[in-house]
Amino acid sequence: MVTSRLLRTLSAFNHSARTWAPIPSRNAQSQVVQRHSLTSRNIDTSRTQRLSLVSWNIDAFSSRPVSRARLILSHILEGPKYPDIIFLQEVTPDVRASLLDDARVRAALLVTDAEDQTSFEGVPFATMTLLSSVRFASDLDSQKEGDGIEGWGKFMLGCVSRVTLPSKYGRDGLYVDIIPPTAPGTVFRLVNVHLDSLGDTLPYRAQQIKMLADVLREPGCGGGIIAGDFNAISPKDEGLVDENDLVDAWVALHGRAGPGGATWGVGVERQDGLGPARLDKVAMMGLNAEEMEVLRPGRIEMPRPGEESVEIPWSDHYGLRCTFTI
Repeated sequence: MVTSRLLRTLSAFNHSARTWAPIPSRNAQSQVVQRHSLTSRNIDTSRTQRLSLVSWNIDAFSSRPVSRARLILSHILEGPKYPDIIFLQEVTPDVRASLLDDARVRAALLVTDAEDQTSFEGVPFATMTLLSSVRFASDLDSQKEGDGIEGWGKFMLGCVSRVTLPSKYGRDGLYVDIIPPTAPGTVFRLVNVHLDSLGDTLPYRAQQIKMLADVLREPGCGGGIIAGDFNAISPKDEGLVDENDLVDAWVALHGRAGPGGATWGVGVERQDGLGPARLDKVAMMGLNAEEMEVLRPGRIEMPRPGEESVEIPWSDHYGLRCTFTI
């Protein structure tokens, strides 16, 4: 299937210029060749490489989105398990600006969509991906690596793109190509998704998952991870991951009847009768899930003019943390 794509970039913050600077895109094949030249120097590439991912739908529509997003980011970055990869869904333009202005993000992360707001035009929100600069190589790291083995433990970065999906709501799949130091001949893809919402869009979600699974099977790609808000609201959604020969990381680790796992509707009484569900998922191809847990949101105070303030969760979704190996 031919897919339409919008090329994007990853950016690193240039502290001297006080601005976000796009990392020049590098040809994935040339990176693979460079890796092979390094392996010829008897560098051990047989070891598995471990990465950790946090994915969170941060809720665009509740009050105080910027404040809530900051609290979620603090929970992600200041906990004992600092992630290598962060997938965010329902990022509004104001939240995007707040993320790009955050000192912690500027100091330690590479981000998508810092170059412009194209991905946020004509839609109420979009996805953003943030990568640890400790684990993923910037262009400067790549230049150093050409001199020898410096930075060998870092993943090289390839293409960044948004795959246009058949969608009622203008959704897409944001992916970043990475090349592991322990698998120098293979590209893996990190795909951040927010599939179509509500029960009537199941046919769209089925098409979306098939298309994204096909992206992981393209020539030169050894697989990868698709994670985010799958909006798996109906019983028929539960079969879509298996139907596309993907591995549901939660099911692989906890089983289908395992405890917990719900990321939406927890502790909420709904008039439509829908109960807690695993709307957010991590699906894999060619990777191995090691650990996975649900991240519970805290609460934020909401002032109400003339009334007593109330507290609401940071988001209507729980987050997911998943550790996997390549």
